[in-house]
Amino acid sequence: MHLLVFAQLPQKVVWRYMGQRLANLGNNTLLVNWLPQKDLLGHPKTRVFVTHGGTNGVQEAIYHGVPVVGLPLFFDQPDNLSRIRAKGGAVIVDIAELDRHIFADALKTAIYNSSYKENMQRLSRLSRDQPVKPLDQAVFWIEYVIRHKGARHLQTQSTKMSWFVYNCVDVIAALMAVVLLVTFTCISIVRLLWRIILVGKKVKHE
Repeated sequence: MHLLVFAQLPQKVVWRYMGQRLANLGNNTLLVNWLPQKDLLGHPKTRVFVTHGGTNGVQEAIYHGVPVVGLPLFFDQPDNLSRIRAKGGAVIVDIAELDRHIFADALKTAIYNSSYKENMQRLSRLSRDQPVKPLDQAVFWIEYVIRHKGARHLQTQSTKMSWFVYNCVDVIAALMAVVLLVTFTCISIVRLLWRIILVGKKVKHE
């Protein structure tokens, strides 16, 4: 299905695909085992990004201002894509209703409707508008830690915890003890009631 839709597009398609080479592959489609996604999204000729809606991919699409066609599957993916659609930057396709025509319409909408590109570029400008560039900020904090010999005053208290406390072994042990106590109590009550019933039956027979 994807092959037929991609082959009909006038644009070139780069598809991350792991497996045997597919038959009927369009001349405009390149299959690769791995690709530098961030660099590809940053290319000025990239028109649309087809994604399942993972957090990293969505953030990269926003940063580079590339419209999205989303095929969410599970976890945070539907929510990630819904947020972009609400801002006018994504077309979402329900995977359960996906067919060739729906997928083709979604691609053409994201590519040829200029509002999607404009909205994503607006989100990109908002994302990039920071007082300090992320790389410069990262360099500053690395040098800060070096200058202050590890910056122990910034280290989280979890580094001082024993493995016993860090992994909540004491909490787990307490919860298990409560569960075992409740279970033992319930079993004891049931056994006591059963004995009372048996004693009652013996008295009646006598």
